[in-house]
Parts: sequence; structure tokens; C-alpha cells
Amino acid sequence: MSEAVLDLQGIEKTYNRGRAGEVQVLRGIDLTIARGEVVALVAPSGAGKSTLLHIAGLLDTADSGRVAIGGVETGTLSDARRTELRRREVGFIYQFHHLLPEFTALENIVLPQLANGIRRKAAEARARDLLSRVGVAHRADHRPAALSGGEQQRVAFCRALANAPKLLLADEPTGNLDPETSDQVFAALMELVRDTGLSALIATHNLALAARMDRTVRLDAGRVAPL
Repeated sequence: MSEAVLDLQGIEKTYNRGRAGEVQVLRGIDLTIARGEVVALVAPSGAGKSTLLHIAGLLDTADSGRVAIGGVETGTLSDARRTELRRREVGFIYQFHHLLPEFTALENIVLPQLANGIRRKAAEARARDLLSRVGVAHRADHRPAALSGGEQQRVAFCRALANAPKLLLADEPTGNLDPETSDQVFAALMELVRDTGLSALIATHNLALAARMDRTVRLDAGRVAPL
């Protein structure tokens, strides 16, 4: 197998719900994603998929277990080093696009590159290339409010890939779209992922979309198993 881009071993997470007591959301998750592999994560609502994605992307910490990204063990990293690794190696896509409303589509993709030390000219060139790949280059100078839902999400895909991460984490990336638009936007996402050689973990309720990925795992009762 190719080098693992994401390696989760023994991930456990418990939340204190006050009077409701403690709730163990993750119960020893083991999951490895190889370079270039696209994995669907299927889970019922409340099963902990968002928690798992946040831990995998270093937005949250596990109570126990091991997280490695690109072979780098993250457990002993400082907060600054975790932030640097996340910014450089991980891209996030959510159900809602979360684009900055006061900036154009192009600027939304340029800004994370500037924050990563890329010069503006190079950042704009990459942004235009990404927009072209998902079919919305002609909307580069429009603000999010002037874009359709599908166009907004395509721009969000481009923003997630702006800094050329190795790992993409997506939480119901087409869940807010109608079925026809969802299918079209997901096809654009998969083409973008394949073209760039990304590894991806994509949470979805849509089994038809899951079937278009390399494999599917199911999260239920705090554990991961093949579907």
C-alpha cells in the first residue's frame, strides 16, 4: 500500500453533557487513508462523523489514540506546529460554503494563499486555474451573494485546495444542494480531487455518491467498519 496520508489509531473521544453525564462518541477508531485514495464516510446523524473529521484535521484533540498526517505524528506537536501542519497539509469543505461575503470568488481563494506566504500574482494564477477546473472561471469577480448555491460550493472546493494540501476532509459537501445540482457539483469535486492526486475523507448520507469513491466505511456506535 502507498504511504498513508492519514493514519488514525485508537481514537477515543468523550463529551461531558452535564446532567446527562458523559457520552463516548468515538470508541477506538482505526482508519488509514493511502495517498490518492478517496474514502466515503457514511454515518447516521449524531454518530460522531464531524467529531472524527475535526480530530483528523487537527481542529480538535482526541482523549486517546494517535493521529498522523503525511507520516507526521501530531500528538506531541505544539499548538503553533499543529496550526502550521493543518494549514499546509489539510483542506476542509463543509455543507455550507462559509465564503467571505465581502470578497469575490477569486479573492476567497487568494486569501488563504496569501496567509501561507504565497505572492499575490501566483495566488491569483492558481485561483483562476482552480476556478477553471470546476467550470466557474467566468464567475471569478462575483461576490458569493451573486452566485448560485452550486457555484458557491464549487468556489469553496477551490478555496479548500488553494494551498495544495495532501488531505481533503469534507463534511456533507453537497448536502445543502438539490439532487441534480448535488450530482453535478460532486462530479466537479471528484474530478478536481483526481486531477490533483489528493487523498480525501468525505462524509455523506448519499450512498450513490459514496459508491463513486474508492471505498466506503461506516461509523456507527463510535466505531468504523466497512460498509
